[in-house]
Amino acid sequence: MKILVIDVGGTHVKILATGETEPRKFVSGPQMTPARMVAGVKKLAADWKYDRVSMGYPGPVLRNRPVADPHNLAPGWMGFNFEKAFDCHIKIVNDAAMQALGSYKGGKLLFLGLGTGLGTAMIADGIMEPMELGHLPYKKATYEDYAGERGLARMGKKKWRREVADVAARLIAALEPDDVVIGGGNARLLKELPRGCRAGDNANAFAGGFRLWEETSAPVAAVAAASPVKAVEGRKKLTKRARK
Repeated sequence: MKILVIDVGGTHVKILATGETEPRKFVSGPQMTPARMVAGVKKLAADWKYDRVSMGYPGPVLRNRPVADPHNLAPGWMGFNFEKAFDCHIKIVNDAAMQALGSYKGGKLLFLGLGTGLGTAMIADGIMEPMELGHLPYKKATYEDYAGERGLARMGKKKWRREVADVAARLIAALEPDDVVIGGGNARLLKELPRGCRAGDNANAFAGGFRLWEETSAPVAAVAAASPVKAVEGRKKLTKRARK
């Protein structure tokens, strides 16, 4: 089984396939429709072989289908037949959930993704639960308006960092996780991580995409996810152990 992992973001669409070590990407943005995304992915992955697709989607997903259009992309994602478009089986999850799955080590994990918006997801004892906490009311707008790209552009790095720390502290106090991962493209702009948090890695989105197709009941915590290559190697070792 060869898997193509697609990480759809508000700024870029990133892809990686089984056996490859270097991700590829192209620009997304407010004009990105699902048809344009599929066409862009197929063009970029034309020399890669795959028979399964995992897609991280920047919005709510239910029963393998988007149930709302993304806030930062063009409309038309609900009802789009991705399986027909890619002509293979596909698993679609929220993009933050896919990164969380790639970051998971056990217990109760809270993932916060600092990117175009604020991605949020939890995994509790191996059960993945995507969330849309970024759109909850916060101060004069939403958490996303302060911790996401709009907040960074409006307030500058110094104030934005304080808001990120405050948002993280509020969500940690409310959800009481064992482990908190801060990921997303803008995590690199933090001088220091909020208290009780560890740094994620954008490569974990790909690791999570590969994990979606695992056919083992062993805990996903046993897989090392430091990089896409290690994730694939760890997944193979985990499968071998589970078969013994």
